[in-house]
Amino acid sequence: MNGETKLNKHSQLTEIADNQIKISFFPQKTDIIELIEKNQPEEKKLYDLLFSYHYVSLLKDYDQLLSLANTKIEKYWHQIETVKKVLKYFHGRVLLCDEVGLGKTIEAGLLIKEYALRGLAKKILILAPASLVFQWKDEMLSKFDLEFATSEQSDVKKSPLFQFPLIIASISYAKSKNNFEKFTGENFDLVVVDEAHHLKNTSTLNWKLVNSIKKKFIFLLTATPVQNNLIELFNLLTLLKPGILKTEKDFKLKYVDNDDPKKPKNAEMLRELLREVMIRNTRALVDINLPTRFAQTFVVEPLPAERALYLELSAILKASNLDRLTLSVCLRQASSSFPALAGLLQKLIEEKKIDHSAAALLDKIKAVVVNQKDKKLLELIKKNNDKKIVFVHFLKTLEHLKLLFEKEKISFVAFSSLLSEEEKEEAILSFKDTAEILLSTESGGEGRNLQFCNTLINYDLPWNPMQIEQRIGRIHRIGQERNVFIFNLCLKDSIEDQLLKILESKINMFELVIGEIGSILGNLKTETEFSDIILSLWLESSDLNELNEKFDNLGDELARAKEDYLEVKKLDQELFSDNYET
Repeated sequence: MNGETKLNKHSQLTEIADNQIKISFFPQKTDIIELIEKNQPEEKKLYDLLFSYHYVSLLKDYDQLLSLANTKIEKYWHQIETVKKVLKYFHGRVLLCDEVGLGKTIEAGLLIKEYALRGLAKKILILAPASLVFQWKDEMLSKFDLEFATSEQSDVKKSPLFQFPLIIASISYAKSKNNFEKFTGENFDLVVVDEAHHLKNTSTLNWKLVNSIKKKFIFLLTATPVQNNLIELFNLLTLLKPGILKTEKDFKLKYVDNDDPKKPKNAEMLRELLREVMIRNTRALVDINLPTRFAQTFVVEPLPAERALYLELSAILKASNLDRLTLSVCLRQASSSFPALAGLLQKLIEEKKIDHSAAALLDKIKAVVVNQKDKKLLELIKKNNDKKIVFVHFLKTLEHLKLLFEKEKISFVAFSSLLSEEEKEEAILSFKDTAEILLSTESGGEGRNLQFCNTLINYDLPWNPMQIEQRIGRIHRIGQERNVFIFNLCLKDSIEDQLLKILESKINMFELVIGEIGSILGNLKTETEFSDIILSLWLESSDLNELNEKFDNLGDELARAKEDYLEVKKLDQELFSDNYET
């Protein structure tokens, strides 16, 4: 073996994948590797210095992204180009305005990871609507291996912020009277604001909070930067680069039509200005042309005995003093499967948190082996041999269906958060190669290519429409070449039945572009989490008729929110068109 061959075999120092192009770095031809193998410490120091030299050299080059080798996601060219452009030209202050469904969160996550790896940002704050805090936390950890603390944690609430280098906070929490100074008193390297159109008015606490927070870099994320008039754009840009537009009066004189505040004058000059601070990828540019998706809901009629159990459970829960979270979990477990409910019910009985009559109910629940929803699921599965993903929310429901599938000799593989990374990869490969069914909890397929499957069955349904959308997004995404089929199962007169009725009839949820449901929910006149709204409807209803009426009212609110969203979407398309793309 000659020296050069030996070098090529042993001396690769680091390798970083950039859009599937692998770049390798080699030291000068020496016998360092052989000396290191002999454990000679002085030469090991030289090796470390060489490694550090190549690594530091790489950091200077913004054409190579360190984050790409450290993330568990599918990356698309427009996202990578956006990250490179922000690094090279925007100096850490940018308005990310991609149309919905193109991955602004992924772009932000890549940028956060990039800034962290390069040592440019150690203290990072993400501000988001309350309903998105846990989604951000989950995505930062599962996709980017960044563990953020959140404003929901008791230790964060009680301790100084400097103890937490990575924080996600709801903007409503951060701007509150008790916390405003807590956040504005810290020095952050990077602040990321999701749904940044909520900063459109300088008189609001939202805008004042972000303006007052001390930060080196700031990313503002919104698909709809202008919702009512161009002054909103001025207010956003002032947060990015104070003084860039001088005063509001100057901006009006130069860029806003005298008769229509939504219409720009000197449009080309405004475009040139915005190119310095804004990136907006459009679906036309990215050439997303996803196949059609079809959705069908099967409302299953429970047996009289099953219905009696649900009514008995509902009465016991309403008479209890359980906290809202426990009530919500009980109701969702009951609609998911009786095995999911049984464990929690047993615990509540033992802790004497519910009436002793629940013990008799528990015995009846345990006696139910196969319910009507199970029968409908088996019917759907056996219609053809195509691959299908069956989503469930609770692990106990997953275990219940595992037993059912084994009994019916259905080829399946189970996927949940309990699996190791290696086991998860094996499960996906098994599903692709041999298994007919991927039986999965919410985490199923996150960051993995599942487009070889085009059928999804929601055995149970989250109360948050965005979680339903996330499930669909596992297969209805770039790379899917076939039409996508979505089947929803729910029990007649259940909360999920009511929810699906308004989502389908009022806003045509299953026909929306991925990402649009979040924009619609954002237009509701409340900051309450959507699932908490659903629980309130149930608590405030004395019978099924009243529950139907309250859901109808919520449906009307959703319809108005969709109309508002479509008007804003039209305005932004007219204003920005395709002028600010990567």
